[in-house]
Amino acid sequence: MDEVVTIYSTCWCCDCRRVKNFLRDRKVAFREVNIDETPGAEEIVLRVNNGRRKVPTLEVAGRFFACSPFDPHRLAEELKIPLNS
Repeated sequence: MDEVVTIYSTCWCCDCRRVKNFLRDRKVAFREVNIDETPGAEEIVLRVNNGRRKVPTLEVAGRFFACSPFDPHRLAEELKIPLNS
């Protein structure tokens, strides 16, 4: 995968940890943005999720999608990566 994956997350979110582990297992590089600590990040999450504070929200090539609840099948499909590592 050539595009940069950005994960908008929080430190307390179980689904965020699952997404990060899923990506690490598949050697997919990502950038993490903690919406509780990064100015403006929460507003991005709210805007792209119709006012809902859904984490993790992922951004790939300018396209956003939430992965909450964690769904490995959907995540693999959205990122066009193998389901199994």
